[in-house]
Amino acid sequence: MTPVVPVLPLPVRFARCRRAASAVEFALVMPLFLALVFGIVVFGSYLAAVHGVQQLAAEAARSSVAGLSDGERQALATQYIAANAGAYPLIAPEHLAVSAAISGSAERVFVVTVDYDASNMFIFALPQFVPSPPQRIVRQAAIPFGGY
Repeated sequence: MTPVVPVLPLPVRFARCRRAASAVEFALVMPLFLALVFGIVVFGSYLAAVHGVQQLAAEAARSSVAGLSDGERQALATQYIAANAGAYPLIAPEHLAVSAAISGSAERVFVVTVDYDASNMFIFALPQFVPSPPQRIVRQAAIPFGGY
């Protein structure tokens, strides 16, 4: 004689069923995983561009020290950025603006400011799973000139 198996109510059978557990777990975890991956891509690319702009400003300030006048220093900084901006793959040279002048707070300090319009970067075309960073990157580098 075969044992009689009681028929369980539908909610109890549904709670005990494990056949679709992986699909449910995937549906719950996948949005968080995608947000994490997109966040890494977006902010990693953005921080690489910020680092490139800062490096350009610092190197332009270093190259400007060779100038004898403010005009020559400004020309050296601008020429350095024009010549080297193409070496940074995430920076479009045509979106860079450079200003170089003596610091307002210190008389023998030359400041180079690089302003980059990052709105053309690919990260701003991606779906907005995470908050997007600012579209304008402004970095400065200051360097003393003329000895001690």
